Amino acid sequence: MTDDTEGSPRHPPISARRLSEGERLDALPRHFGGRGMLKVEFSIYDALRELAEGYGGGYWHYYELSNGGFYMAPDVASPFELSVMGNGFSDSLSADAAGIVASLFGINLIANTGDQRCIEHYYLLRDFACLHAEQSSIFRAID
Repeated sequence: MTDDTEGSPRHPPISARRLSEGERLDALPRHFGGRGMLKVEFSIYDALRELAEGYGGGYWHYYELSNGGFYMAPDVASPFELSVMGNGFSDSLSADAAGIVASLFGINLIANTGDQRCIEHYYLLRDFACLHAEQSSIFRAID
């Protein structure tokens, strides 16, 4: 019998690494290309603005995933109250989980135009979200 669950030897866990200041400049072009990087970045910012009424901008951390994925999360200690009009979701999420949700929404928006990099990155981040401590809330938000 084989074990096909995440975190098994066949499917190692996916880890996230926060990028240093020096690594940030190259991250978006590396993941989304020179033309797509600003679209993705602004789409993620806009997604959180739409989902969290109290969000007013600020500094974001960039994360690279061990599976090749990427996400952004705001640099705040307090949780975000997120509301998704399309599915009735309303809950409090950590800044990290809110960043994952915003990144999934923002990347998906661009992916829906047929952008292959964003399609791939959406699923890489979604795989990571399956392992996150707040996975239940993340998936209820994006459902």
